[in-house]
Amino acid sequence: MGNFKKLRVWKAGIDLATDIYKATRQKPFAGDFGLSNQIQRAVVSISSNIAEGDERATNKQANYFFFVAKGSAAEVVTQLNIAYNIGYLDKQIFKDLESRASQIGASLNSLIKARGGFNPIDHKK
Repeated sequence: MGNFKKLRVWKAGIDLATDIYKATRQKPFAGDFGLSNQIQRAVVSISSNIAEGDERATNKQANYFFFVAKGSAAEVVTQLNIAYNIGYLDKQIFKDLESRASQIGASLNSLIKARGGFNPIDHKK
């Protein structure tokens, strides 16, 4: 723990955030402040929560933040689908970004399992 910059999933999240910011600055996406702001916030949340989780003292604490990051990746997939359906993204860019966001979710599943698989959200006392 505590070396989040070495996690491939953290780096993938940073790269995805960079590319989503670039996509949301292009017309017509740039004109929709609500959706562009929401997807930007969700994609930034992915790597931010991975970093915060990796800095926690226990796997249980870390997994909580990894689950939050996984939820943010699902938000990004949803928002990308909306953006594509209303014509803000061309098909190739949409497929690339959606695939990468989905892969981050799958990688987070693996990281959670490697850290004991405990879901603190489902096991409240």
